[in-house]
Amino acid sequence: MFSKACEYGIKATIFIAIKSYEGVRVSPKEIAKEIDSPEAFTAKILQALVRHDVISSLKGAYGGFEIAKDRIPLVKLADIVNAIDGDAIYNGCGLGLHKCSETHPCPVHDKFKAIREGLKDMLERTSLEELALDIKSGASFLKV
Repeated sequence: MFSKACEYGIKATIFIAIKSYEGVRVSPKEIAKEIDSPEAFTAKILQALVRHDVISSLKGAYGGFEIAKDRIPLVKLADIVNAIDGDAIYNGCGLGLHKCSETHPCPVHDKFKAIREGLKDMLERTSLEELALDIKSGASFLKV
């Protein structure tokens, strides 16, 4: 459903949020290790997240990536997905056809439309805070 970059972006942002609650900035190397992602690929994903104001970066000896604590509840899963994959997930054809539309639908168009709308709703309602706190409490996990 999500691209690999988007999966890593979601995991990285959750990890950064958890560390930000602890007052700790994290390096790209730490993030890559935590989410089992190649370092160079992780760095590119982090750059996209910074460009879209999902996360912040600070250079220098005490630098790293963070999210201001008061911003964590405001960041939605949709913000992360849009920063990495754009809005294609909301518009793409369920069968991958290039010309699928309301006037020229594929066989699963109407059924997939409902799924896309549900997904969009879930992404727009789910906050980074909710996901980070679930992991901190042990209700969910980020790494096996």
